[in-house]
Amino acid sequence: MAKPSIPKGTRDFSPTEILKRNYIFDTIKKSFIKFGFLPIETPSMEKLETLTGKYGEEGDNLIFKVLNRGNKLDKAVRKVGETKDLTQGKIEHILCAEALRYDLTVPFARYVVQHQNEIALPFKRYQIQPVWRADRPQRGRYREFFQCDADIIGSNALLHEVELIQLFDEILSNLKLPDFTIKVNNRKILSGIAEITGETDKIIDITVAIDKLDKIGEEKVIEELIHKGIGNDAIEKIKPLFGMKGSIDETLKGMKVMLSNSEVGTKGIEELTTVFETINSIGLTTAKLEFDVTLARGLNYYTGAIFEVKANNVNMGSICGGGRYDDLTSIFGLKNISGVGISFGADRIYDVIEELNLFPSFKNASTQLLFINFGADTIKMLKILKEVRNEGINAELYPENSKLQKQMKYANAKKIPFVAFIGDNELDSGLFKLKNMDSGDEKQISFTELASELIS
Repeated sequence: MAKPSIPKGTRDFSPTEILKRNYIFDTIKKSFIKFGFLPIETPSMEKLETLTGKYGEEGDNLIFKVLNRGNKLDKAVRKVGETKDLTQGKIEHILCAEALRYDLTVPFARYVVQHQNEIALPFKRYQIQPVWRADRPQRGRYREFFQCDADIIGSNALLHEVELIQLFDEILSNLKLPDFTIKVNNRKILSGIAEITGETDKIIDITVAIDKLDKIGEEKVIEELIHKGIGNDAIEKIKPLFGMKGSIDETLKGMKVMLSNSEVGTKGIEELTTVFETINSIGLTTAKLEFDVTLARGLNYYTGAIFEVKANNVNMGSICGGGRYDDLTSIFGLKNISGVGISFGADRIYDVIEELNLFPSFKNASTQLLFINFGADTIKMLKILKEVRNEGINAELYPENSKLQKQMKYANAKKIPFVAFIGDNELDSGLFKLKNMDSGDEKQISFTELASELIS
């Protein structure tokens, strides 16, 4: 018999881990609601045609396709056998009609179009669900993971960019992250860069390459640009971006001069200037704000502001991201609808909080009180148990009259803080012994004192 295992890039979660994950989800959800977002859910599977062509070539290659079943599969296999010059991509599209969702944004765009008569614009939604990517598993990168998204669709007001930066700051501050940076850029600036280099048709190749600067370094980025057919003159015009440093104001001024002959680039500078000036007037709680002109985000659908958040002094990639996407819904038939959204990578945030030892204790999240089973009257014990639970105390009765050592071992294994020793004599007298498992202290108390003793 094969040894039990799970697919690479997926994980089982213990009760303790679930408590920690729920702490993250609850913290995020609380702020989403505070900022006026409403919840939706979409299916784990979407039609393959819904997802492909939205994430760029690299993203499309990471989509988990779902193999057809039954007669559909038989027909697809015959079609593969009859078709010439098949690539892997074509074979996958013949054999698969559905796929696991790659992110939550494209399904959201599909949802908006499909339910356009049921929602009021601008529509602010949040969504906390798992996504899947056929990626190479490594630290902080999983094939199945949760995203926590907040999007506003149906408005191009820059107020939304400001609010989403505030949302990053509030949520990560509430999770007690001590040091993190929100990096901001604008896809219009990147389009302007492509324009002044004379490579406007290579905007996707340029942005995908320079987005990897932090990961692979300048030399490798240049190699990738050359490989994508970007000319030497264009690369020379791009190079100054790699070393551009200074304050936000200084960098914006430098970019304004560089992009003075580009209308779209100048528009991007103006948008970012408005966002930064507004944030500077309001202030942030913990976050550092940075203008990173090399930030591109690999997704093809971004058209305006783009965001990325990194936890400083922790060896981890970005923990949050997002951006403005104009007209994403047009691919589903609804034109001229602008949206902007952000996503919290709950699994990476979990790893950061774990590494920094920032999770709370969750003392009251599990059993607070265990009644040791001495074989006393079961009905009377269950009545007491019910009363204790009605007082808001998480309690349980050990199910069998086992050896005391075994029952105490169970209490220790579950980290139950209090144990009550109650037999028939204690039921008759109304007094029993309560033990604090952390300190080892024991005291005689009455049933009426139990709730106040545990809750205090």
